[in-house]
Formats: sequence, C-alpha cells, structure tokens
Amino acid sequence: MANRGMLIVLSGPSGVGKGTVRQAMLKDKPQDFKYSVSMTTRKMRPGEVDGVDYFFRTKAEFESEIANDGMLEFAKYVDNYYGTPLKYVNDTLAQGVDVFLEIEVNGAMQVREKCPDGVFIFLTPPDLMALRDRIVKRGTDDEATIAKRLNKAREEIKMMQNYDYAVVNDKVDLAVKRIEKIIESEHLRVPRVIDNYKKMIGAVKK
Repeated sequence: MANRGMLIVLSGPSGVGKGTVRQAMLKDKPQDFKYSVSMTTRKMRPGEVDGVDYFFRTKAEFESEIANDGMLEFAKYVDNYYGTPLKYVNDTLAQGVDVFLEIEVNGAMQVREKCPDGVFIFLTPPDLMALRDRIVKRGTDDEATIAKRLNKAREEIKMMQNYDYAVVNDKVDLAVKRIEKIIESEHLRVPRVIDNYKKMIGAVKK
C-alpha cells in the first residue's frame, strides 16, 4: 500500500499571481503532484476553461455541495464562493500522490484545521504597489473592486503568521524554484519517512 500523499497548499492575497505560479509549476514538474481544481461561482475570465482553471458553478450548485459536506474548504470572497471538492483530494492522497491546492487565505485556514500535516505556503507580492499593478493589468475589475481587493489583501498578509513558509513572487520562475525546494525538503522530514524505516527495521531478522 502506498504511503499517503502530501497536501501542498499555496495561498496568498488576490492578484499576487497564485494562478500564474501554479501553471508554471504544473508545466515544470507535471508528474510530481496532482492539481486539485477549485470550485467557484465567479464568472469565467477570457482564456479560462471549466474543469481546468476552476469548476465554474452557480451559487445554488455550490451551496448544495456545502450542505452535503462535499467541500474540504470554502470561502466567500468579493461576493463569490471559492472552495475545494473533498472527494478528489482524499482519493488522490490515499493513492500516495501529492495534491497541490491553490486557494484563498480563508479557505487555507479551514484546511489547516482539518489537515495540520499539510505544507502551507504563503505567496506574497514584493509590495502593495506591485500587487495593485497586477490587479489593474488584469483589466477585469473596476476601481471600486480594485480598492476592495487591496484592503482585503492588507488583512490577508497579516495572516501570513499561520503559514509554514513565505515566498515572494517577484519573478515567477524564481518563485517556482523556491516552492519546489520547499516541497523537496518537506518530503525528507523525519515524521514523513519514519514509518518506512520502522518497517525496514522490523523486516530484518536477528
């Protein structure tokens, strides 16, 4: 039976580039983990694909999943729901495969309560001006929404203390390398490998 996989949670304020970093990681090491596609009620942006970037659902459909305990985590952010379907995550981890989550900060805190042995990585911008520039360049939000996102980002950055690691997204390729090093190191932690060595010792006959 395969060892249980490791849950890797990438989080951070809206506009910090979580999606861009996640896409770069999947391109760089697609065989190393499975990406758990999140579910959302927000509108699909140009270039996004249902089931690839997100599972796009109506509010009624999302609330039905909540009522049936079908979500590992969920949060309401800027008037939309975001969350992680539970079954896919559990099934994949049970197969010994790492699962990579890219989620909002509130959702990450819910996962932390349910999966304390996960690896929690906070992606942060170099500064708030850089974050504002990224949100503006999206071209998807009006000024009122941008201001709301920046105010929310300030509060979210304060929650960095609840994470295991902080990674600055100054350049995507550098952020990816930093995260890959974290994952590699986490796989070598004694609590994650000790059971294998106990089995090895037990298998040796005197």
